[in-house]
Amino acid sequence: MGVTGVVDGERIQKVLARGGIGSRREIERWISEGRLKINGNPVGLGDRLKEGDRLFLNDRIVNWEKFVEQPTRVLLYHKPVGEVVTRRDPEGRPVVFTQLPKLAVSRWIAVGRLDINTSGLLLVTNNGELANRLMHPSTQVEREYAVRILGNVSEATLARLKEGVELEDGKAKFDDIKFYGGEGANKWFNVTVAEGRNRLVRRLWESQEVVVSRLMRVRYGPVVLPERLKARTFYELNDKELELLFEFAGMANEKPAINAKPESKAHKPGKR
Repeated sequence: MGVTGVVDGERIQKVLARGGIGSRREIERWISEGRLKINGNPVGLGDRLKEGDRLFLNDRIVNWEKFVEQPTRVLLYHKPVGEVVTRRDPEGRPVVFTQLPKLAVSRWIAVGRLDINTSGLLLVTNNGELANRLMHPSTQVEREYAVRILGNVSEATLARLKEGVELEDGKAKFDDIKFYGGEGANKWFNVTVAEGRNRLVRRLWESQEVVVSRLMRVRYGPVVLPERLKARTFYELNDKELELLFEFAGMANEKPAINAKPESKAHKPGKR
């Protein structure tokens, strides 16, 4: 007999999402596909985990107990050009995850990606549900980039980029464009987009035959890259900042577990 209807315990989707196993939506799909079992019985959508339960995913046991009191952590990492946002790179290029502190349980999840030639703000968290909320298209999270381009750009070109242009994967536009000056051939702009399509900022400029010579993400939603945060270093959100981020993600009723020792300053990872 399963655990459906048990009032104590915590929903399976919530526990596994917190541990970074997958998003709640993914876990609900696994449940409907019969891939999750409790004590040898198929799991239902409303089932909860309680002390002593044995949970299996694809017939392999999941040590879910370590996720129950897992505190949410969010790091702001300043990614340099040349690093890739992946756990292992077959070409041997440096990866961002080797620059982050090790977790005793769970794993770091990148909130979106930055390509190898783009630097700046990369959010990482150990909370799978929070990461999913911040990346989901329905959230419409603004991403702001500082862009250095070669040459001058006409007002007509800027107007087209704000109105929208057709790319190979559909129409796209900048929600905002601000000129930040520059001397000689180099000009700086800050642009804002509300979606995370691959290389979207570069492709928008390139659609107007504008060459991007440098690209840096400076903001993701309400989170801004601290000016003093150097490349290859990170800053950990404190408890108040975490609560604000949860509220932004529509998870205000799911207050994050408090870090025992919140880290409020920039840290430089160890050498590779």
